[in-house]
Amino acid sequence: MPGGSGGHIGTVALPGELRVVGDVAEAFADLVVEVAPASLALSGGDTARRCYEELAGRALEWSGAEVFFGDERFVPAGHPDSNEGMARRALLDRVRPKVVHPMYRPGPVGAAADAYDELVRAAPPIELVHLGLGPDGHTASLFPRSPALDERERLVVATGDDAHPHPRLTLTLPGIARSPLVVFTVEGETKRDALDRLGAGADLPAARVRADTVVWLVDAAAAGHA
Repeated sequence: MPGGSGGHIGTVALPGELRVVGDVAEAFADLVVEVAPASLALSGGDTARRCYEELAGRALEWSGAEVFFGDERFVPAGHPDSNEGMARRALLDRVRPKVVHPMYRPGPVGAAADAYDELVRAAPPIELVHLGLGPDGHTASLFPRSPALDERERLVVATGDDAHPHPRLTLTLPGIARSPLVVFTVEGETKRDALDRLGAGADLPAARVRADTVVWLVDAAAAGHA
């Protein structure tokens, strides 16, 4: 995999390999092109959008790729808060992968979670799961103090809380752990406190992520190197 400057934040290593990079979106696209995963789970947010816009301009064979989502607000793809809608505009409508598996489906959110759990369970492990980091240390839709953090059997659950809009669907920690490669992308000073807390050993949701390989692509502002 393409390298960067590794290191630690705080006194404890992050759960995985830290790479402080000049441009997070470029580093993400470089990594995806090198790995060329046959399946990947996409994220949401502004950093993810930049990553996907960068990736859309790279030479990568998409005709055999399956696309999943790591989490989703329970809204249709046409809603402005939809992760799927953002990913389609930034990347998927431009590269046309073999298949896209939306998390949202009309009906109760619990039924959508059951269907996606069955889908992920029946599929080979997703080769690359892309995650972000919230200022509160959440990742995917795994929020601090959420019961979803304690899920040990299901791969996908319905979740949400009063602090975040819309009911959610999310991969669980066991669902993420099936992947051979998890890639966090983190940029900006607003994420520095969360990264510092992770590096100091705080029990934030992102600290619980495990996989064969976990890579953190972090810019200098988030890492506190700027």
